[in-house]
Amino acid sequence: MPPGTGWPGDPAEPGTPVATTAAGVRRLARDAGLHELGAGVSVCRACPRLVRWREDVAHAKRASFAGEPYWGRPIPGFGAEHPSILVVGLAPAANGANRTGRVFTGDRSGDWLFASLHRVGLATQATSVHAADGLELPDTRLVATVRCAPPLNKPTPEERDTCAPWLDREVALVAGSVRVVVALGSFGWDAALRTYRRAGHDVPVPKPRFGHGAEAHLARAGAAGVTLLGCYHPSQQNTFTGRLTEAMLDEVLGRAAALARMPR
Repeated sequence: MPPGTGWPGDPAEPGTPVATTAAGVRRLARDAGLHELGAGVSVCRACPRLVRWREDVAHAKRASFAGEPYWGRPIPGFGAEHPSILVVGLAPAANGANRTGRVFTGDRSGDWLFASLHRVGLATQATSVHAADGLELPDTRLVATVRCAPPLNKPTPEERDTCAPWLDREVALVAGSVRVVVALGSFGWDAALRTYRRAGHDVPVPKPRFGHGAEAHLARAGAAGVTLLGCYHPSQQNTFTGRLTEAMLDEVLGRAAALARMPR
């Protein structure tokens, strides 16, 4: 889906600068505002393997979505501009966000996540179907560590590192309001630790271990720290097997909501 073609909520325009290398990502992310950052993310072409994969999926489509247009581009963050809670995931799903244009939208993982966010009071509705469905997250923002759908849901370390400046900048832009970070899965947990370390926060040594319900405080001299919460990813592998239940997901997101409301 080319930028500026009327897709709901598309932050990019035909003239939005396009990063085609890791150096280009660093340069464009460095001083971007939140809207500008989303626009730059949405047209990034810095990882050739991911560009080919996301566009091939958007062209071939899943049979059940054969009649639908696909976004087929990287996925910007979604939610509040001044959030108290930041949710960090792995990457968009090939026939989910890569189809709908909104992170965690259009697949079963997203269905679980948004239903839980709604149950604990963090989302205005229980479903996220497409980018113009009216959903709002008044105090929460969702981001993916890697912004393109990767083959087998496994980005390479090089792809992860190429994409990292987008996340670094997004974290910097919301740092003044974020009090709690929820990491979905060990990939999101490690990405959050790396990102906040680069942002100047103190990461405990030894490195906090990921686990469902795990907590770590990331302090920062002269500024308020953040609480990092671990949560099993709401993947089908976890939800179908019962490793993650609705009650378990609600417990972590409810804990995030409670921590965000506590006085500093």
